[in-house]
Amino acid sequence: MSRTEAKQRARVSIARLRSLLLGLLALVVAATATACTTGDDRPGIVVTTNILGDVTREIVGDEADVTVLMKPNADPHSFGLSAVQAAELEQADLVVYNGLGLEENVLRHVDAARESGVATLAAGEAADPLTFRTADDGGPEGGTGEPDPHFWTDPERVRKVTALIADQVIEHVQGVDADTIRGNADRYAKELTELTAWMEKSFDRIPAGKRALVTNHHVFGYLADRFGFQVIGAVIPSGTTLASPSSSDLRSLTEVMERADVRTVFADSSQPERLAEVLRTEMRGQVRVVGLHSESLTAKGGGADTYLRMMRANTTAMVHGLTGA
Repeated sequence: MSRTEAKQRARVSIARLRSLLLGLLALVVAATATACTTGDDRPGIVVTTNILGDVTREIVGDEADVTVLMKPNADPHSFGLSAVQAAELEQADLVVYNGLGLEENVLRHVDAARESGVATLAAGEAADPLTFRTADDGGPEGGTGEPDPHFWTDPERVRKVTALIADQVIEHVQGVDADTIRGNADRYAKELTELTAWMEKSFDRIPAGKRALVTNHHVFGYLADRFGFQVIGAVIPSGTTLASPSSSDLRSLTEVMERADVRTVFADSSQPERLAEVLRTEMRGQVRVVGLHSESLTAKGGGADTYLRMMRANTTAMVHGLTGA
């Protein structure tokens, strides 16, 4: 074969390759455009916290896309949004958020979405909220007047919110099947009722004299109110993890714990070791810190990757922590 013929064949091969690549590129562009169109056509719900995200997905099923902004194992008091996530809020058909001051770095974006015309549901505000109160002023109700955002520690309140989310989805999210949404909500509500009964039976193993809770911050007021516990104090005497305990706060807490003969503290699983070190110093080593999943779900397979699994895991840990069994 002459050099001229070789060059001609090479040119033909290159031309065919170029044609093939252009064809593949056209297919990719077409597929991407189709995917974008399909995605844009599907209704979208944005949820701030992963606990409410799990509940909302149980209700919505395959009827709409549900985007959850908060990552697993994150702190709802401190997580923030990217510019893309903030834009997603304003493009949603419905935004479900906790409210009552929980998502401290996100609420301004929720407000902006509402002002732009997006329907929003503040689940905590619709769940008969309590205010912070400890044993010093008589129990979980009343107290300082500061609203407690942690309503999900009471599964009966979550059951109430389930129905409200279903109502809002049916009203504001176009294209969903109302019967399917209602059916999903009813099924999940039954599971929540069964959860409450299981928790009551589990907590019955704890003697009345041992139903005293000390936590890293005030997070279990609703659980205490529902199941007959007494919140005697918190390391951070606030409803937010963004506060910090003072030396006088720790001194007051250890005095309360010693008077009540309490040696177990329940802390969020993200920070039990740091808390344990502080309290062991204050109480001369006579304290046990039990980690709970109090404000966030875990990643899949982490033991608390759904709301139902989180509540069962926490209940089991609390029973063991207060009975030693």
